[in-house]
Amino acid sequence: MSKILVSGGAGFIASHLTDKLIDKGHNVVVIDNLSTGKKENLNPKAKFYEADICNSEISQIFEAEKPEIVFHFAAQIDVRKSVKDPIQDAKVNILGSLNLLQNCQKNEVKKFIFASSGGAIYGDTDVIPTPETHSENPESPYGICKLTIEKYLHFYKETFGLNYTALRLANIYGPRQNSKGEAGVIAIFCNKILKNEEVVINGDGEKTRDFVFVDDVVNVAILSIEQEKSDIYNIGTGIETNINEIFRKIKELTNSDCKEIHAPEKLGEQKRSCLDFSKVKQELNWEPEYNLEKGLGDTIKWFK
Repeated sequence: MSKILVSGGAGFIASHLTDKLIDKGHNVVVIDNLSTGKKENLNPKAKFYEADICNSEISQIFEAEKPEIVFHFAAQIDVRKSVKDPIQDAKVNILGSLNLLQNCQKNEVKKFIFASSGGAIYGDTDVIPTPETHSENPESPYGICKLTIEKYLHFYKETFGLNYTALRLANIYGPRQNSKGEAGVIAIFCNKILKNEEVVINGDGEKTRDFVFVDDVVNVAILSIEQEKSDIYNIGTGIETNINEIFRKIKELTNSDCKEIHAPEKLGEQKRSCLDFSKVKQELNWEPEYNLEKGLGDTIKWFK
């Protein structure tokens, strides 16, 4: 079993990942500054450091713990915040990531697994579902930062031999997602609908996204540990769902008569996003196990 460091391990996706790694017998160290992560998400069997990935103290953690594998999930995740404050977004998502990569190189880490973005990297495309071979035209600083780190991963592999897997994630949802933030439309809707509060939909609600359940993402992240070649994979369902439909499905599953209002569109958001996952299916034998009904059912149960 391996010594594994997980950045952002008190957050939504990475806390589920930490649980699964510990279930499989790995020795897990979590770094999280608790800016959006929550202490109650932490697995008691993980060793926890309250630390910021941008801080130089990270090097002492690497020296003390000597991880063999690093999962990098800590990030500024809000596309709209990245549009408002691209400098802060770059500080966390580029400089914070580089801080981890430098420490991986110094401490001879074997593998770096990166939570990239399949939604934000491609921009609006005319090919739906979008494959990894499509050109990258990110429309937000958030997407630009994720793509930048993918380029750095290539550099660290070519120059220092650091193996990597970049997972271009679609729109992830499920238990523990923060319903108070700007990101995570399903979490926000679940919270509002269960409280019978008015739901705000930005724009006409016809924007589409590819919604993938958190357990499916954790499964592919763990599969990528064994992947020997360094590569980039789309992680999604290949199914487009618009925001109005999400609202209707959650209403239906909760028997709610909650009302919706439409607000102006937000800057930097794509019209359509949906990922072709055939490459990861072929190479890692992964495909999503949850359909939207089952995933939403489990998510609503948790929010209740």
